[in-house]
Amino acid sequence: MPLASVLIVDDEKNILSALGRALRIEDFEVDVAGSAPIALEKAAKRAYDVMLLDVQMPEMTGIEMLKRLREGGNDVPVIVMSGHGTIETAVEATRLGAHDFIEKPIGTDRLLLSLSHCLDLRRLENENQELRERTGATDELLGQSPAMQALRARIALGARAQAPVLITGERGTGKELVARAIHLASNRAKGPYEKVNSAAVPSELIESELFGHEAGAFTGATKQRPGKFERADTGTLFLDEVGDMPSAMQAKLLRVLQESEIERVGGHETVKVDVRVVAATNKDLAVEIDEGRFRADLFDRLNVLPLRVPPLRERREDVRQLATEFVARACRVNDQPSKTLDDDTLRLLEGYGYPGNVRELRNLIERLVILTPGERLTAADARALLPLGGEAATDALGYTPGVPLREMLESIERRLIEQALDHHHGHITNTAADLGLERSHLYKKMRSLGIRRKDD
Repeated sequence: MPLASVLIVDDEKNILSALGRALRIEDFEVDVAGSAPIALEKAAKRAYDVMLLDVQMPEMTGIEMLKRLREGGNDVPVIVMSGHGTIETAVEATRLGAHDFIEKPIGTDRLLLSLSHCLDLRRLENENQELRERTGATDELLGQSPAMQALRARIALGARAQAPVLITGERGTGKELVARAIHLASNRAKGPYEKVNSAAVPSELIESELFGHEAGAFTGATKQRPGKFERADTGTLFLDEVGDMPSAMQAKLLRVLQESEIERVGGHETVKVDVRVVAATNKDLAVEIDEGRFRADLFDRLNVLPLRVPPLRERREDVRQLATEFVARACRVNDQPSKTLDDDTLRLLEGYGYPGNVRELRNLIERLVILTPGERLTAADARALLPLGGEAATDALGYTPGVPLREMLESIERRLIEQALDHHHGHITNTAADLGLERSHLYKKMRSLGIRRKDD
């Protein structure tokens, strides 16, 4: 395991020597700098795990150096040291992103504890960044449509609460991405994130999966095993497809949500858990309740913070941004040269209904990137890969399975107005006259359909 690297910044040589010696004994890799300018040069050349920074230095104060580090994008964890500590200095250091403030003379135990906390925090931040990159949570929630802006606002409002969340939406809309975004934006982000797909786990195993089991609880249970609730302690548990959870488990889940304690299969003792539950489903739970397949009291407990993820057809203006991002990702992942979508291709993609939503768009783009030899992805290339040979997508005038009539008509109307605006170079008066509409009526139509002129 590599040694943790520490840069000590202080203008007093005896401090550099004493702290350096103490940390080397504890197996830290130590580097020193006798002034802030020297430290800034060193920090520009390599990444340190932690920095110890004195406040009072002649050429540049530690507070000023910390400010320059943050302005330059360097987020190294910093422990500020001072022999003349004041509340004002501590507050300013914290405001600039210092992780701790220690007064001199510095005790070794106090310093080691602070370093341990800094290293743990950096490790968790790195793990969360890897989680973001692995799941794509940072880019698949892109989009400037009103629907996506509203969704991100609700995520921000609900993330730091502790109440259960119920995410609803069609397949492929990105419900799990929303769940991860909630976790990462919450004060539980440093804790674990666990997930269970209720539809994928056999009904006879779901209780063990959620609550764990004791040794000998059933055939094959040779040792005690914690369940997802215990593993998610202090963090978040994502229950995907909760609408498919067996009826018997729904009652037990309700009890856990109410009591914050579980009982392992084959056990007799209760185990307290501190878990925030985020559930998701593509089913209409009101219908499931009416038909006796889902408990109304469990729905009420889960639905404290409801979030609906809009289908892609309700935010067609995001298709261009998503498609462009997916092309770049597909090229990167599949070792392809850089490729681009031309404007005709983007218009074609905007017109399609996407029964499989964002997931279908992502998969379509990846196929397009892999199967198109050239660097320019044309409308003909895309049409060949769309269902029904592109008939459902041509100028958005075709029938799209699974899309309500009202939305198909809106799509057709949107496309016709956009084409008329293009034809008249965005001139509203001429466009309205050509379509036989009053200017005010055209403006109203454009607002209701989310149409903007290119120069808006």
